[in-house]
Amino acid sequence: MGDLSMTIPALFVFAALLLKLPALRRNPQDVLLRAVCALLLVAALVFLLGAVPVIAAVNRVTGIPNLAAPLVYSVLSAFSGACVVLVLIWRTGPTPRTMRACRLCVIGYGVVILSLNALFALGDAPVERLRDLDTYYANTPFIREMIVLYLLAHTVAAVVVTVLCWRWSLRVDGVLRAGLVLIVVGYLFNLGYDAAKFSAIGARWGGHDWDSLSTHVARPIASVSAVLIGIGFVLPHLGQRLGISWRTAVRFRQLGPLAHELGGTTGYGSPGVAIGRWASLELRLTQREAAIHDAIIHLRPYFDHALHRDTNDSALAQGDSPAQARIVANAAMIAAAGKAQTADPGRTTLAEGAESVQPSTRADDLVQMSRALRRSPLVHEACRRTALSGSSSP
Repeated sequence: MGDLSMTIPALFVFAALLLKLPALRRNPQDVLLRAVCALLLVAALVFLLGAVPVIAAVNRVTGIPNLAAPLVYSVLSAFSGACVVLVLIWRTGPTPRTMRACRLCVIGYGVVILSLNALFALGDAPVERLRDLDTYYANTPFIREMIVLYLLAHTVAAVVVTVLCWRWSLRVDGVLRAGLVLIVVGYLFNLGYDAAKFSAIGARWGGHDWDSLSTHVARPIASVSAVLIGIGFVLPHLGQRLGISWRTAVRFRQLGPLAHELGGTTGYGSPGVAIGRWASLELRLTQREAAIHDAIIHLRPYFDHALHRDTNDSALAQGDSPAQARIVANAAMIAAAGKAQTADPGRTTLAEGAESVQPSTRADDLVQMSRALRRSPLVHEACRRTALSGSSSP
């Protein structure tokens, strides 16, 4: 039967890693993103290697009883150091001071990993222990020191990350703060894991049997900790991505009326380059904005300065601000130009005064013009007048 206390968090952390891989493919040079993905991969390895069936398999394949112990402790120490490095870079960016601290952290935990394996080689652990090695060998020379060393390294990292994230969480808000708080809570559980392990080992030193703290309490605590920490590291990045996607979707929808109005502009309202059915929303938004820009340029010979002036004056008269009045006037002029172009295609000469009424193509202005096309009675009136004018022409 599988070790669910290890395999479930391993699967969860691996799933979190899969969520981050698409972003890593889009931004392979993002140092922080690479660090997050590496951390999640190491965390998944910690729990995978810590599962009892895997421990037994490693010992069996190598032929060395308990060789899985220094392997698991080494990966756990690497994870501890990686957490400190990630939080340092995440909090301040790759500044020279931060990178010096990161290098010292890497060197320190590298020494810890070498020492763990050296202590195991010097010690004697002939009896395979799949679940209770920490307490069974708590009084064995060198193996005892190996166990204490990995727990101390783990505890130091937990304290450092907890303090850094808590202080940082007091200065930020939103999903970043929520992620940091989850990391803090997760590392408090980690400290609970260390406390349970140290208590069980200390009891052995005193001649008592508190082994259940190590075998039955510490492992579930570690599982809960992994889930909280994994969510904490992923949440800010996922929240930022969802926020960008939401804003992109809103802007795409808001530009719909303007894109639809310009859709009849020959050769410009429709996309110039075909995109795949599963193209990203960002690409679709970029294409929509480009098509709108092209269509507006194509309509310049049909811009009506007088209509623009009259609509602007009417908007001011009904209480709009000068900026909003210009938006409404631009929307009316564009809509009327589209109608005029349909009635009289092929015009290339700019109308008198057209140069002075070129509408803004800033992204926010396009959204406001699109909104005015749908809602403003002045725009609808301008289109009606243009249609009547066109139908009365000989």
